[in-house]
Amino acid sequence: MGEIWVKRLSNLLCVKSIVTLILSVAFAYLAIVGKVSSQDFLTVFSVVIAFYFGTQSQRLNDKLDTGESKKSSLPEEK
Repeated sequence: MGEIWVKRLSNLLCVKSIVTLILSVAFAYLAIVGKVSSQDFLTVFSVVIAFYFGTQSQRLNDKLDTGESKKSSLPEEK
């Protein structure tokens, strides 16, 4: 169980994750202090989150596709 948390933490520290977190915190702060309208905050935050989760989903799909292609390229045993 501990290995899973260590792996998740290391994955969280990749560059895209750090940028996403910093941008989210910065826009949240700007929205709280009134420098950014709530509509602007919602637009930017939605785009950032959609991009982040979209790339994560694509990476998972690529891994699954690679695994499937390896399985299908192996000769079948008789």
